Amino acid sequence: MDDALTFDYVIVGGGSAGCVLAHRLSSDPGVRVALVEAGPASGGRWVSIPAGLIGTVPTHRLNWAFDTVPQAGLNGRRGYQPRGKVMGGSSAINAMCYIRGHASDYDDWAAGGCTGWGWSEVLPYFKRAEGCLVPDADASVHGFDGPLKVSELRSPSGFNRLMLDAAAECGHARNGDFNGAQQDGVGLYHVTQERGVRSDAAHAYLDPVRGRANLALMANAHAARITFDGQRASGVEIIEGASKRHLAAHREVIVSAGAFGSPQLLQLSGIGPGAELQRLGIACVADRAQVGANLQDHPDAILSRRLNDTRLFGLSLAGLRTLWSAWGQYKRDQSGMLSTNYAESGGFFRTQPDLERPDAQWHFVMGMVDSHGRKRHLGHGFSLHACILRPKSRGSVKLASTDPLAAPLIDPAFLTHPDDVAALTRAARKTAELLRTKALGLYAQTPLQPEPDWQGRDEAIEAFLRAHVDTIYHPVGTCRMGADADSVVDAALRVRGVQALRVVDASVMPSLIGGNTNAPTIMIAERAADLILGRSSAPA
Repeated sequence: MDDALTFDYVIVGGGSAGCVLAHRLSSDPGVRVALVEAGPASGGRWVSIPAGLIGTVPTHRLNWAFDTVPQAGLNGRRGYQPRGKVMGGSSAINAMCYIRGHASDYDDWAAGGCTGWGWSEVLPYFKRAEGCLVPDADASVHGFDGPLKVSELRSPSGFNRLMLDAAAECGHARNGDFNGAQQDGVGLYHVTQERGVRSDAAHAYLDPVRGRANLALMANAHAARITFDGQRASGVEIIEGASKRHLAAHREVIVSAGAFGSPQLLQLSGIGPGAELQRLGIACVADRAQVGANLQDHPDAILSRRLNDTRLFGLSLAGLRTLWSAWGQYKRDQSGMLSTNYAESGGFFRTQPDLERPDAQWHFVMGMVDSHGRKRHLGHGFSLHACILRPKSRGSVKLASTDPLAAPLIDPAFLTHPDDVAALTRAARKTAELLRTKALGLYAQTPLQPEPDWQGRDEAIEAFLRAHVDTIYHPVGTCRMGADADSVVDAALRVRGVQALRVVDASVMPSLIGGNTNAPTIMIAERAADLILGRSSAPA
């Protein structure tokens, strides 16, 4: 066998989790590690300049740009699912909000059988990953020496003050740290940036170790299938252009291809629902009915407004002059409008007063958003986004064919559970309240699209939601972790029914956390690295 293609660990997917694993596992010079990424090695300025996400999320640039299957809960519409296709994965094209979720989310995981994943056990891994640059951050919950840089926004728009004042009028307290003592309230988001430059997983974890002789970074290499010696994972077959190669793994294959890519690769490799694999002509290695099931995502309702204010992003001659000036400012000191993450402020709130924790989240965006930015409009404006945090709808990821280059069938099943419809209706009503406050109501606002009477009938609001809701980019759960026999991976993230194979990414989350999912994915990979290297005892 070609030694150049033999490794101890082969990691599939150069996204947030894969970059962490490549860094941590290759810290032992006696271990050979390969990291396989389907996209390019770098996204250049589209990644490093925070505002560059406006050119990646709506397009195929550095993006898988998946569509969903027609959504029964959304009037048969197809949703859009952008996912990063570049070293750094979705951390290279996301809005950089650094949110861990609610502490109770992780205690729920532990109570459900995921031993070792309670809040007190995962907090050290959040802190190990974090290089917090926020002045006066609480050292009891923040880390300051980690690779992933977290900072305050360098040049937030002055328009944030109006949105936050509007929320204050509606009774929402200011919160300077959503990862601190409490999650409730509104404020400016902390972001994964360092001095106005995006701190994605590739920049944070790969750049410092690119010179390691024992780490092979393979870009533009698409994983076709996992190979097996009996029930033991032995390697990965990859596609590079028109050719195929086999990467042997002496110790383990680790799948970190995300909530869509990981279940797709497992199924292509014979791990999944046996009858479905048989129908497609795939030899079944392990009949695992839950592979690709349990898909969860945050459904997002958007209220966009036109407003002639160049503090907001938009298409106009004045806006172009502002952006030209901003480009010069960014080149000088990485500040100004181009250091934006667009979703500059927001917060967490409860749609009913008797709830034990926030069940909804706001993202206040400094521009009009229509169809994920794929539809552009003249003029300037802003968008108020509201998502519910723990939806009860459950979807799936299935194979469209045996072609590894074909997109999977993604079905988030948005708004198929009546409780989700009711919760999002309440969240949308509270969002509309902000627009009637003195802070925002003094400004002439024009809705980007017709809206219902937000103080009127629930049925009219539901109709609006079904016509307009889509993802806010937090898919998880399709390779569910658990202690029960039906779970895809155990609490050490080992795939049940086979050996030497783990899944490490957002797909292992048994349930959605209350917030953005990039920081938790990085935490999962940090803990997984310790489990793999024997630095933390693997749960029984």
